[in-house]
Amino acid sequence: MIMPGNYYICVVKHFTLIIICLLAITPVIFYSQDNQLQTQLKVKQLIEKKAEYHRLTGGKQDGYRIKIHFGVEKDQARAVRAKFSSKFADLDTYEEYQQPNFVVLVGDYKTKLEAFESLKNIQVEFPGAFIVKDKILVK
Repeated sequence: MIMPGNYYICVVKHFTLIIICLLAITPVIFYSQDNQLQTQLKVKQLIEKKAEYHRLTGGKQDGYRIKIHFGVEKDQARAVRAKFSSKFADLDTYEEYQQPNFVVLVGDYKTKLEAFESLKNIQVEFPGAFIVKDKILVK
């Protein structure tokens, strides 16, 4: 049997223990919420920076393309581009003038490894093809 005086001491000890636990947990809860708010703010800032970057760069980034032709004749470059498009319809082609040559480039590859995998297939039809660094369209 618990004596009335001992009962109150026991209740006070438990009550004190509960208060100490709550005081110990409270900063962790507030810190966690503050940390989540900071993370959300940082993510929002990064998204805004990325949107600004894409606006300034026209949606292009550093990457790789495969050069399949370069020469001084524009008609020949167009013929090579048409031949390539008929055989590899799934790859985008680009015709550029890089003084003094007309150049035909294909693909938009983020990594050199991606470009190399595609290059192996392209070199069967276009043995002189090679990988070049270029600004690519972000998809």
